[in-house]
Amino acid sequence: MAGQGFTKVYNLSGGISAWEGETAQGPVGLHLDLVRGDEPPGEIIKLAYAMERGLGGFYTKIKGIVQDPALSNLLGTLISAEEKHKQYLLTTLHEIAAGKIDREAFEAGLSQKIMEGGFEGEELFEKNRQFLETTSGLLDLAMMLETQALDLYLRFVGKIEGSEAKDVLYRIADEEKAHLQSLGKLRDQYA
Repeated sequence: MAGQGFTKVYNLSGGISAWEGETAQGPVGLHLDLVRGDEPPGEIIKLAYAMERGLGGFYTKIKGIVQDPALSNLLGTLISAEEKHKQYLLTTLHEIAAGKIDREAFEAGLSQKIMEGGFEGEELFEKNRQFLETTSGLLDLAMMLETQALDLYLRFVGKIEGSEAKDVLYRIADEEKAHLQSLGKLRDQYA
């Protein structure tokens, strides 16, 4: 990990089997119902775009209620990152559709509730209020959401039948990894 640019690397004696901290919860199949398995690449991009838009909306909602200017500024950065993710997905869709996509019409057909990692915004907001009061807490939550999204996309790969759709999922997963790396750098700044 140190060779990959991580600056805070620790050797945990006993490895993962000695871990006594918090653990992930939820069934392995959580949110796999979002895909059937036979989706063409365009449908995968549509799902990913809806999730990005949902997370951007979540951050926008929080930005509208926070009082701390530094936290509001950070939320603006996170919103901007989600917009860049959406633009990346639209560019990818243009590549595979071999034609111009009407963004407004495209967005009109998207799910309104879903967000990255498969979460529903209001429920996520209520369960994670305590993380929305500090920059480090917000960044921890953002990293959790991106990690969940990355995990979900990689689990989709196992369910999807078409190689073209799998390639799209791998491209989206790589984009999520880059976003996680950026969030990690921001988190180091606020540590």
